[in-house]
Amino acid sequence: MERLERRWPQLADVEFLVMEVPPAVSGETVPLGGSVPAEKNEPARVVVYRRPVEIRSKNRDERALLVHEVVVEQVAELLGLSPESVDPRYGQD
Repeated sequence: MERLERRWPQLADVEFLVMEVPPAVSGETVPLGGSVPAEKNEPARVVVYRRPVEIRSKNRDERALLVHEVVVEQVAELLGLSPESVDPRYGQD
C-alpha cells in the first residue's frame, strides 16, 4: 500500500476498507473487492472483501498477493488506468 501511495499521491484521500462480504448479488461471481468514487463530502473508497479473498487463497502468501492485486485493480478503476499502469509488477507474481 505504501508503495502505491508513494507512486500515486492522490491516494492520500482514498479510504481503504476491509469488509467481511460484499453486498448480495444474484447470479454473479462473488467480487473480491470494489471501489466507490468520491461524492460530495464522502471520500473515494477501495474495499477488499475478506471472506471471498480467504476462500480463494490457499495460504498466507497467496492471500497477501491476492489482496495486493485486488487493491491495484480497484485503484486502477478509480484512477481510470490499467492495473499495469498503477503497479508495473501487477500480475507478475
